[in-house]
Amino acid sequence: MALSLSKVEEAAPALVSLYKSAGVSLRKHGLSGQRVAVYLVIDYSGSMKPYYQDGSVQALADRVLGLSANLDDDGRVPVVFFSTDIDAETDIALADHQGRIDRIVAGLGHMGKTSYHLAMDAVIDHYLDSGATAPALVVFQTDGGPINKLAAERYLCKAAKLPIFWQFIGFGDPDSRQFEFLRKLDELAVPSKRPVDNAGFFHAGKDPRRVPDAELYDRIVAEFPTWLSAARAQAIVRS
Repeated sequence: MALSLSKVEEAAPALVSLYKSAGVSLRKHGLSGQRVAVYLVIDYSGSMKPYYQDGSVQALADRVLGLSANLDDDGRVPVVFFSTDIDAETDIALADHQGRIDRIVAGLGHMGKTSYHLAMDAVIDHYLDSGATAPALVVFQTDGGPINKLAAERYLCKAAKLPIFWQFIGFGDPDSRQFEFLRKLDELAVPSKRPVDNAGFFHAGKDPRRVPDAELYDRIVAEFPTWLSAARAQAIVRS
């Protein structure tokens, strides 16, 4: 299931405290021993530039790796970078995590606008193609609403029939109107719009690095167990 502490110590000593902190959160939420495919989706729109420069995106990637090491045993997290289109589909590995975001971004082009649905489509394709039987937890980071709200809502509702949970994280001013759409997405009606509530949303604020690890992990996994129960009850996730 999970990677052992000794494997993490060997492959990524800098991530040991994150691995331990994530483990505490998972135990607290009754997710110990649960196998989960973890994905990371990262906003590469123009307004994200400061978060790449100050290390916030790398810090999030490291924390997601620490979480994934508790839920899966391959030591990798598939990553999708998106703006107007898909900018990159790659992965981040425990053994190669340091500075990995900068290395990926160095090969990318112009930072575009914000379009969620293409990134969602890429994750769905990857998940289906992988032949995974475990449910998936997608950490989906953005600093604002999408240019095509209708498409994003449609994809989320369609994806509710799949064993995939979307945890959206907002970087930026929590009071900004930029996040109104994500609040709406989080609260879409069940069952009239989607069979189960397959998404969560929280703000990480203007300096996401300052959110304590324990708090970030609690917020990433808080809604996952409720979704898991509902998805199992409807045979979306196989028991």
